[in-house]
Amino acid sequence: MPAFTLAVDIGGSGVKAAVLDEEGAMLTERVRVDTPKPCPPELLVETVLGMTQGMHAYDRVSVGFPGVVRRGKILTAPNLNTEIWKGYDLRSALADKLGKPVRVKNDAALQGLGAITGDGVECVITLGTGFGFSLFDDGFISPQLEMAHHPFHDDETYEEQLGKKALKSVGVERWNKRLRRAIGTLHDLTAFDRMFIGGGNAKNVDVKQLPDNIQLVSNDLGMQGGIWLWRNKHEAAGQSSTRET
Repeated sequence: MPAFTLAVDIGGSGVKAAVLDEEGAMLTERVRVDTPKPCPPELLVETVLGMTQGMHAYDRVSVGFPGVVRRGKILTAPNLNTEIWKGYDLRSALADKLGKPVRVKNDAALQGLGAITGDGVECVITLGTGFGFSLFDDGFISPQLEMAHHPFHDDETYEEQLGKKALKSVGVERWNKRLRRAIGTLHDLTAFDRMFIGGGNAKNVDVKQLPDNIQLVSNDLGMQGGIWLWRNKHEAAGQSSTRET
């Protein structure tokens, strides 16, 4: 019997959900609601529960979360308030409410799992409310790095220079100049072969100014990547070259 996956992409501005088939294709239209503000854990769990009403049946759940996640527990949630989220067992809370097995991963990691080819060193950044980052080597994901909050330029972090507030403050042209500088710095750091850029603000990226090994990808990959949380490590790395970008 096929196993269907409910994929949930939690962002600082919106929460998206869809049901995927075994290959990661969407069986339903994407559902989106605004992220509650403020956003205590219990309210977010209830929000996800409400989004599933009337959806196609599913067997398991994959969740992308905007922060550091370890074994389903939240360590940081910079855009949702780390103080109230730190230590929260999101995996168990959702499993109890939904009655299905749940796996939780950083949202940029899920975007990457949906985008990468599985060949060489591949870097993924997401441009939205904040700045997401993930890194892969031949399809295997590296330990999570909180690059967003690492010093970048003019005593500011990547997120402070490239997040949603920065885009509104400095405008698209200066923001793109900052992005090109960031890409150069990340290449110096990782020597990536390819970079994929997603997130809600990827639409503002001036692609013509970027090298050929950098590609914009659909924001829906933040959900479609959820299928790979249910593959074993060998499958996730060895079969990743079949993923469409």
